[in-house]
Amino acid sequence: MKSSVFSQKIYSFLLAAYRWYLLTPERSLDEAYQTALKIKEIEDQHFQGKKISPDSAMYSSSVMEYFRADLRKLIKNVRMRLTEFKASRWFSNESKQQAAIKAGIEYPDPTLVLKKLEFIDQVIGKYTEYDLQSEFDNIVNPSITIAENNPINQTNITPKSVNNNDNKPKRKTDSTGILPRSILTTITRLQAELDPNSEKDVVQNFRQTQKMTILSVRFILLLIIVPLLTHQIAKAAVVGPVVEHFRKPESAQIFINEEMEEEALIELERFAEKIKFENMISNAPPLNPELLEEKMQEKAQELAEEFRRASSNAIKNVFADIFSVIAFIWLLVISKSSISVLKDFFDHIVYGLSDSAKAFIIILFTDVFVGFHSPHGWEVILEGVSRHWGLPANRDFIFLFIATFPVILDTIFKYWIFRYLNRISPSAVATYHNMNE
Repeated sequence: MKSSVFSQKIYSFLLAAYRWYLLTPERSLDEAYQTALKIKEIEDQHFQGKKISPDSAMYSSSVMEYFRADLRKLIKNVRMRLTEFKASRWFSNESKQQAAIKAGIEYPDPTLVLKKLEFIDQVIGKYTEYDLQSEFDNIVNPSITIAENNPINQTNITPKSVNNNDNKPKRKTDSTGILPRSILTTITRLQAELDPNSEKDVVQNFRQTQKMTILSVRFILLLIIVPLLTHQIAKAAVVGPVVEHFRKPESAQIFINEEMEEEALIELERFAEKIKFENMISNAPPLNPELLEEKMQEKAQELAEEFRRASSNAIKNVFADIFSVIAFIWLLVISKSSISVLKDFFDHIVYGLSDSAKAFIIILFTDVFVGFHSPHGWEVILEGVSRHWGLPANRDFIFLFIATFPVILDTIFKYWIFRYLNRISPSAVATYHNMNE
């Protein structure tokens, strides 16, 4: 009795499994159809019935990345279910269909199946692999840059697609090959010219390069404008009133360092000498000492007021600069994707230059900052920074900085040339050495 009950349970389980197997095509098609309906719902609600694309609606990059992530998941599910549908139909035959009818399973109307397949094709047929890539990946690691795929620019053509095992974007500094690059670029150029989709690829890559340029320029402007605006706003609205409140004009210290006092004394002495000189060349009677003393006193009051404002302004600059640095760091922290885009933008610009242009820029940069005349420039910069913060210009510190920092900077330049540029563009290094000699 027990064995018969056990046999019935096994039979019912096998029958249920067999029914599930026979219903696989219908179930897979229905899941693919429901997923396609979800994609269509997103299009109708957020993109006016058009494809999920930045061209269909005005959304930010973060919102578009959110929709694209959902789109990738949904289309992946549709394709998996369609593959399952095709595979299960391929294994299906007439005898299995008769067995399904005996098991009480009715296959759907072929017309309904065709309608569902047609609807699925209409929904997912609008999207290509290019559309399914995230906007960040398209900008940071485009398959072909416009300079590389354009037949006019035949000196920089890279393969149309590269299969990478990892998701890290590979820049030109990471690419090395066994064969000479000229042979590889020639073969790749021929492949690109024979490819019937090359024109479409050029347009797509031009759009991506244009996006990368716009994002990079905008980010550079933000890095410049945001700290400057923060400095001015903080100085006028926050730091200025606080400093003026605690630093009363009648009790405030006129000079916050000795250099300001020496400068005021020199200015006062020059004023006295100027009065005497003008009196002598005009053949006027000798100046009355009391009148001279009165004019000197007026000038001293003007200088005191001027240097009092300069001292207050220097104190304000210190705190306003702190706000600017905080704003700059905050901008860097929240813009990691923009930093990656900016790096690739500079890679595209720098490594796309000719060898002579690279050598010219390197020589110009090194001569300005680490060359023979650079100490004078560094001295002016450091004195300007000291004056900006109201600090005395420490000559020992300035000379120590000039003796060490340009040397460190020069070492970094030489290491970069040896480590990266020598591997990427040996001809540029040779041109650099020839121009230096």
